[in-house]
Amino acid sequence: MQRTVFWLAGLMVLPVAAEARTEISWWHAMTGANAEVVTKIANDFNASQENYEVKPVFKGTYPETLNAGIAAFRAGQAPDIIQVFDVGTGVMMGAQGAIKPVAEVLQEGGYDFDKSQYLPGIVGYYSTPEGDMLSFPYNSSSPILYYNKDIFEKAGLDVDNPPKTWAEVWAAARQIKESGAATCGYTSTWLTWIHTENFAAWNNVSWGTNENGLAGTPELKIDGPLFVKHFQELADQAKEGVFVYGGRTSEAKQNFTSGECGILTESSGGLGDIVKSGMNYGIGQLPYDETAEGAPQNTTPGGASLWVMGGKSDETYKGVAAFFNYLSQTEVQQYLHEQSGYLPVTMAAYEATKGSDFYQQNPGRETPILQMMGKEPTENSKGVRAPNLPQLRDIQNEEYEKMLAGQQDAATALKNAVERGNAAIREAAGG
Repeated sequence: MQRTVFWLAGLMVLPVAAEARTEISWWHAMTGANAEVVTKIANDFNASQENYEVKPVFKGTYPETLNAGIAAFRAGQAPDIIQVFDVGTGVMMGAQGAIKPVAEVLQEGGYDFDKSQYLPGIVGYYSTPEGDMLSFPYNSSSPILYYNKDIFEKAGLDVDNPPKTWAEVWAAARQIKESGAATCGYTSTWLTWIHTENFAAWNNVSWGTNENGLAGTPELKIDGPLFVKHFQELADQAKEGVFVYGGRTSEAKQNFTSGECGILTESSGGLGDIVKSGMNYGIGQLPYDETAEGAPQNTTPGGASLWVMGGKSDETYKGVAAFFNYLSQTEVQQYLHEQSGYLPVTMAAYEATKGSDFYQQNPGRETPILQMMGKEPTENSKGVRAPNLPQLRDIQNEEYEKMLAGQQDAATALKNAVERGNAAIREAAGG
C-alpha cells in the first residue's frame, strides 16, 4: 500500500516540475575563456531560482551574431536576448519595434532601476540622449597593451615599464625583432576600434562631426594629420616586418599568445585567453601620441551589451528582468570582471574589487577602468555613433589592408575611408 501511495505522489509532482520554468534564449559571441564565463553565469542564475532557465547559444563572431539576429527578427524567430557589439548600437537604436529598452524591462519586472549605480562612461554609451538605458552593458571593455615579459627580457627591454607612447611602442617592437627575441615586435586586434575610434578619444581629436555622431549624423574626420601620422608609422612598421597584421577583429590575439609577437594592443576582455595561455605577461595602458595636446584623455567602452528583443510574452520579460537584476548583483559583476578582464558595470562591484586586494595581487587589472574614468569626457571622447557603423568599419578595414599591403600610403587610405564612409553614411541616413 505504501509503495502505491509514493508512486501516485510521484506522478502528481512530475508535471508541476516539468512546466515550471520559462526558457530565455540568449544569443552571444563569446569564445574561449569568456564562453566559459557565460555558461557559468547562466548556470548559476538557473540554479538560483526555479521560474526561469537562461539558455546561452553561441552564434559566431560579433558581426555574425548581429547579422544572425537581424535575419532571425525578419523571420519572426528572434531570440529573447542578443549580445550586440558596441558598433551595432546605432543599428539597434534605429530598429523601431525590434527592441524593448532594458530600463523598461527592469521597471516592468518590479526592479528599482537606478542608472547612477552603473559606471557613467558605460551607461551613457548605451542610453538615449535623454538618459534612458536601452541595453544592458554585459561585457564592456577598454583597449589596453599586453606584453610578453620573457620576450622583453630577451630583447633587453625593461620588463617593469611597458611603452606608454606610440613612439616607444615602435622602438620596443623594432628592438624585439632586431634582437631575435621574437619574429614579430607588435600586433594588434581591431584597427578600427583601437587605432581609429579609441585613438581619436585617447588623443582628444575628432573622429567625426556632431560629437562623433552622438549629437546627430556625423561626417568622418579620420583623415586629419594625427591619424595620417599614426597610420603611416604603422604601415612603415608593417613594411619592415616589425608589425604583423592579424585580421579585422580579435584574430591577432593568437599571434601574441603563440609567442610570435612581443606586444599586443587588444581589448581588456581578451585577458582570459592570455591568462589561459600560461605566458608571463604584463599590462600597460593604451599608448598615446606624445604630440597630441592634452593626451591621454579617456578611452571609450567597447565590448558588447545585451539587447532585449520586442514582441515577447510578459512572462519572458519578467524572466529577462530577473536575469538582468541577477547580473547587476555585486558578486556577479565582481566575478565577471576578475575572471574575464571586462569592466564591472556597477560602481558597487568596482568598489568591492578595490576593497579587496585583487588589484594589488594583479597589477594592471585596474588600468582599463582608470583609462575610461580618469578624465571627464570631451566632445571627442564620449564614443562614436553612426547609423551604419559596422559598414564604416568594413570600409576602413578595406583601405587599411591595402595600405598594409603596400598598395597605398596612409594619407590615401584615410582619404578614401572618409570619402567612401561619408557617402555610406548619407545613404544610410536617407540622404
